[in-house]
Amino acid sequence: MRGAMLCARRLGGLRARLGARQVSTSWSPVGAAFNVRPQGRRLDLFGERQADFVRIAHPEAAFREAAEEACRSIGTAVEKLNTNVELYQSLQKLLADERLANSLDPETRRVAELFLFDFEISGIHLDNDKRRRAVDLNVKILDLSSTFLMGTNLPVKAEKHLLPERVWHHFEVAGDHVVVDGLRAEAPDDLVREAAYKIFLYPNAGQLKCLEELLSNRDLLAKLVGYESFSHRALQGTMARSPETVMQFLEKLSDKLSERTMKDFEMMRGMKMKLNPQNSELMPWDPPYYSSLIRAERSSVEPGAYGPFFSLGACMDGLDVLLGRLLGVSLRVQQPAPGEVWAQDVRKLAVVHESEGLLGYIYCDFFQRADKPHQDCHFTIRGGRVREDGSYQLPVVVLMLNLPQPSRDSPTLLTPGMMENLFHEMGHAMHSMLGRTRYQHVTGTRCPTDFAEVPSILMEYFAADYRVVQQFARHYQTGQSLPRSMVSRLCESKKVCAAADMQLQVFYAALDQLYHGPHPRGRCTTDVLRATQERFYGLPYVPGTAWQLRFSHLVGYGAKYYSYLMSRAVASMVWRECFLQDPFNRAAGERYRREMLAHGGGKEPLLMVEGMLQKRPSIDDFVNALVCDLDLDAESFLADSE
Repeated sequence: MRGAMLCARRLGGLRARLGARQVSTSWSPVGAAFNVRPQGRRLDLFGERQADFVRIAHPEAAFREAAEEACRSIGTAVEKLNTNVELYQSLQKLLADERLANSLDPETRRVAELFLFDFEISGIHLDNDKRRRAVDLNVKILDLSSTFLMGTNLPVKAEKHLLPERVWHHFEVAGDHVVVDGLRAEAPDDLVREAAYKIFLYPNAGQLKCLEELLSNRDLLAKLVGYESFSHRALQGTMARSPETVMQFLEKLSDKLSERTMKDFEMMRGMKMKLNPQNSELMPWDPPYYSSLIRAERSSVEPGAYGPFFSLGACMDGLDVLLGRLLGVSLRVQQPAPGEVWAQDVRKLAVVHESEGLLGYIYCDFFQRADKPHQDCHFTIRGGRVREDGSYQLPVVVLMLNLPQPSRDSPTLLTPGMMENLFHEMGHAMHSMLGRTRYQHVTGTRCPTDFAEVPSILMEYFAADYRVVQQFARHYQTGQSLPRSMVSRLCESKKVCAAADMQLQVFYAALDQLYHGPHPRGRCTTDVLRATQERFYGLPYVPGTAWQLRFSHLVGYGAKYYSYLMSRAVASMVWRECFLQDPFNRAAGERYRREMLAHGGGKEPLLMVEGMLQKRPSIDDFVNALVCDLDLDAESFLADSE
């Protein structure tokens, strides 16, 4: 096996530390590196890296604060460029000249059009008074967004005497009050979930006023710069292109899901009746808990049983094998230079193509630590671009996860969900690594929001296919392969109540569209919530609650919450069309790189999808792709290669 001698040498010391425990020594070099504990070598200061990542992830507060200031300075400089009338007029003149515009290569013309759009949504084309008004509105929207975002996580105090004494200990107690800081969605006690839901979602007058003002000011800005609504402004250049298309997509999907969702709710009611016959009505605080019980019952495999087969090294080995066979890419561990990384357990990978050579670098910040954000994400540190001398500036990215540290007795063992997240984030990294755009503005994941998740979600399909999983899922002590039946049960359990889960996302996406549609709405945001929940979900609105005040995605994904559903639909179509028959199909992998990954945001997303699928999908195609995933049985999804 490739690298067997090197693996054996690297694992020798580990084997000695584990004493009598037997450890599989068949990992590739990248797998072995991720299954060995870091040596604790002290590192110096963090080298030259992008401020936005440092602001979020650096372990030292002084660095985070300095990066925050750098981000503000950069933002100010960019805002000055965005309001430079001379730059705008030069670009406008270029694109208005048909002969000159037609002489541009397609990517250059698209980048020019994107810059023009960025100028105009900021109001640069307006007269002086209106331009000042646009600047004022932008500043106000930023302030309101920040205030609203902070309010989405604020805990709520309630007087203890309002709750039965038996539930007090489930919450923080502060004198005569309990403090509720979340929904307690997984709590077994129905009363605890109900209390958390009603208290945490109780309307806060200040937060309600902030949201109303945020939505109103977004609408004013959109109309000022020439759009019918904020949603029309936000969806310019996306795959969906217009809010009318988004709502058509959501309405058709909701109609297709309706019967399946009702069946899911009936299953949950049955489970609730079995456990709580005195109060079996299904309420909005129930689905997460009862669906998890049903999944566990259907799976009949303890979640912890998967971990020994999914050591971090094994999963990295699997990614290396998959990327090699599909795209001709290998992951090679490199020793970082002193001061190059920001924590001692960060690993550096060189991404190397079999014929093209070095493609870029991935820094793997995978482990939990104090003050590290609890989120899995991909950061672009340096985007790829063609330099003036014709050489290519290689991309550099960070993948950030929150995995447990390895112990003295074992490497880091992943749950199935952690393994899927690792594959998901590596999909983003490959988008960055394999993009070969002329301009950094459209490199890798710098593309429309409703297309950006396609490569990462597609990797989830590979992570659930037994033909892929059997390549790497081996017990870290015995080397035994993960039984096919366990993968089958895992995939079947994911389908349990999946229609209800998707229906909830449709409800959120529809609510987002309605909030950002034409104003004035004539109704407060809570009235819109109530009507939308009745139309798009199916469980009753609970009087005296205002879930929208906790909807933090309204800030970062305003009018674009639908994007994940649309990206998943595209990923599903690509999987079925190109990889379902053979997940290692090299020709399909090369086509995927050529038609989708290579362009970043330098090509219209629908044109990329059309090139990959060899047809332009309709709204019905998007909807049917999502619904088909719910119907696909595990045996066809996990078909072996025989």
